[in-house]
Amino acid sequence: MSSKISHDIKHRQEPKDVFITPEELAQKHIERVASISYESDKWLDPFMNSGNYYNNFPTENKDWCEILEKVDFFSYIGKVDIICSNPPYSMIDDVLKMSMMLDPRVISYLFLVHHLTTRRIELMEKNGYKIQDIYLTKVYRWYGMSAIVTFVKTDEPSIISYDRKVWREK
Repeated sequence: MSSKISHDIKHRQEPKDVFITPEELAQKHIERVASISYESDKWLDPFMNSGNYYNNFPTENKDWCEILEKVDFFSYIGKVDIICSNPPYSMIDDVLKMSMMLDPRVISYLFLVHHLTTRRIELMEKNGYKIQDIYLTKVYRWYGMSAIVTFVKTDEPSIISYDRKVWREK
């Protein structure tokens, strides 16, 4: 990415949260989650947009939300087992909280790497969700590296460890 594009993205006044996931990457994301899914699982794409996730889910037992279609994820009511999508990055904290409120077994999102903070990991862990998988990737013209992060509701340990201490040089 050129430094001008990077500068423009970092310093924009209004968030631009519509970044369409390339279909092949959405398929790769779904494959990673499908490896831990059950046949009876209900899948949810809370931010459907082009349908690159929803249309490739490995089941007909699925649902979607899309604010542009007047179906707001933050008003969703229903039982789901797997949430899998590319969320709007400007609302990532609210997205994670709403996702946990729906109490699925699996929550898997495409994040910017720098959005995977210890505070967010800790929030998920306090609610029983542990990181089972992280897949790093790069999408042309998106700012920075991306990560497919899959949280599973489990008593098993996370694959990642961290601390919240701020280290300082003496």
